Amino acid sequence: MIKILIADDHQVVRHGLKLALNIENDIEVLGDASNGAELLFMLKELEPDLVLLDWKMPRMDGLETARNIKQTYPQIKTLLLTGAPVENSALDALDNGVDGFVHKNISPAVLCHAIREVAAGRRFLGTEISQALIEKSRRPSKQEQKASLSDREQEVLELMATSATYQEIADQLMISETTVRTYVKRIFAKLDQPNRTQAVVEGLRLGLIHIQK
Repeated sequence: MIKILIADDHQVVRHGLKLALNIENDIEVLGDASNGAELLFMLKELEPDLVLLDWKMPRMDGLETARNIKQTYPQIKTLLLTGAPVENSALDALDNGVDGFVHKNISPAVLCHAIREVAAGRRFLGTEISQALIEKSRRPSKQEQKASLSDREQEVLELMATSATYQEIADQLMISETTVRTYVKRIFAKLDQPNRTQAVVEGLRLGLIHIQK
């Protein structure tokens, strides 16, 4: 018997999950909580095999709850449920306390399968989560993005972060304004940005350039 605790801030969702899971012969729902902090308090008395956590909850969300559980109760498996688009922060957390991750639009049968897989010690990722991971892996890393800029493009991008006009950038680098604009177009393409401001913002976000103090 797989003993489960549920944490979700929507009472209707908790009720629906309990109805769907309690009809299974090998799954027992011990109780439910409206947030992660409440669930952690319940763990002091109950001994579940697995906790089913909503990603977005007040007071303590699913990711933080999973990390806390792994620190104190490493034997308890954690399965995260999300109804929102998958963000990088959630994907990064897969190696930090979460044993499984599924989207709320899955069927009860798939959810039960995920619970059994995670309870057995195997990682389980829903289709949407797997697709998000694939998309993330296709994006260039900061190091790859930086390496894709030539030394000259790097210089131009750094000057684009100042108030210098393209002609002034050209004068500083001792090249023509036309050449500067050619470099700028390449930078826009490599950073996938439509204009100078957005390219500079992206460069700052990726750590390619830094604002001079």
